[in-house]
Amino acid sequence: MPTIKVDSITTNSPRPKRRPEWMRLRPPGGENFKFVKHLMRSKQLHTVCEEAHCPNIGECWDARTATFLILGDVCTRSCGFCDVKTGRPLPIDWEEPERVAQAVKSMELKHVVITSVNRDERKDGGAPIFAMCINRIRELQPGCSIEVLIPDFKGSEEALKIVMDARPEILNHNVETVPRLFRRVQPQDHYEWAMATLGNAKKMDEEVLTKSGIMVGLGEEWDELLAVMQDLVEIDVDILTIGQYLQPSRKHLPIDRYYTPQEFEDLRRIGYEMGFRWVESGPFVRSSYHADKQVAALSRMRSSSQTTE
Repeated sequence: MPTIKVDSITTNSPRPKRRPEWMRLRPPGGENFKFVKHLMRSKQLHTVCEEAHCPNIGECWDARTATFLILGDVCTRSCGFCDVKTGRPLPIDWEEPERVAQAVKSMELKHVVITSVNRDERKDGGAPIFAMCINRIRELQPGCSIEVLIPDFKGSEEALKIVMDARPEILNHNVETVPRLFRRVQPQDHYEWAMATLGNAKKMDEEVLTKSGIMVGLGEEWDELLAVMQDLVEIDVDILTIGQYLQPSRKHLPIDRYYTPQEFEDLRRIGYEMGFRWVESGPFVRSSYHADKQVAALSRMRSSSQTTE
């Protein structure tokens, strides 16, 4: 695929001191929010919505959607942007897939997103639990589409194949940032592992929708950002999400700057010009934001294309 050349956008934004107007949200609440919170506690489940302090938790939980966090709530990696706990995880909970599936059924979900902490102490990275979740959800909630936001499994094709053999509708792995910032932002990760995970998923199942996400505001340059987007297009990633990095606490990486709504719109437009099939770009966009709409729209597009052929 030819490279899309786009003029660089230069900004003179000073180091941010406070959130601009477009970065403010109402606090979460409502009956559906309370229902989802009670359901997660009653089934001893974790959500990335809570663990990562997602800014969209109010909107998503009010709509009775959530991103399940499996394999515990302790991660073996220590990324500078993430508020999930780091340390030595508890042993694998093999009953967790059943509880996740029961929660999906209780919420009557039509689409579910499942992610996890990194489990680097295991050679398989916890991949079997992903597969078990997918299979059990299909049994208890037929017709529910499934998106998995997986770790890179250190680039292991064997671990990835365990997940891919369960046939999720969307295989997501976030590249997060530009190669120059990897050591600072996610020191135990490698850009090559991220690209291998996404590229190999498509090779294993050409029907799967692949997806990745980028945070902005960590000190990346505009041209670096476009280069990562082009790399993702070249390995046939279908869906791209782009959102503003928000510092969870003072011990985390500082925000270099806030991108403007117009810059997010520019990135959305450029993404489509490059060849992505779906681009979510905005200040509060996160990996699973509008995930149900993405899979529904792209599935309809695929069915329509196959019919005309």
